[in-house]
Amino acid sequence: MRRLASMLYESLLLLAVLFLAGFIFVGLTHGASSGPVKLAFQLYLTGVVAAYFIWFWLHGGQTLAMKTWHLRLVGAADQPVSLRQAILRFVVAVPGVLSGISVLWALFDRDKQFLHDRLAKTKIILTDKR
Repeated sequence: MRRLASMLYESLLLLAVLFLAGFIFVGLTHGASSGPVKLAFQLYLTGVVAAYFIWFWLHGGQTLAMKTWHLRLVGAADQPVSLRQAILRFVVAVPGVLSGISVLWALFDRDKQFLHDRLAKTKIILTDKR
């Protein structure tokens, strides 16, 4: 339940980040909405989301939501996550979380880890509640 609560909180924080990023993009493109601009906007927002998660995972293993809920992302042997692991986790997590497959996987996983964590050789651990 802690991870699901963290995901809900993360979605609210991410909404604010995407709102700001979208505001900047629309300002720079003067609100143009042609086909190429629309595609660029979608790629830009995807890049913003990727940068958000990957940066936090590489710098301490925690986003703000993860810190709030005392969770940390680590490698399989509790070491810091590598750039390769962070990218792979993000790429696999997006379709897995959006489709619900990763969340369902965690219900049956022996360690209660998400599918994207299994594939990226990462895991979510509980941190001290100090």
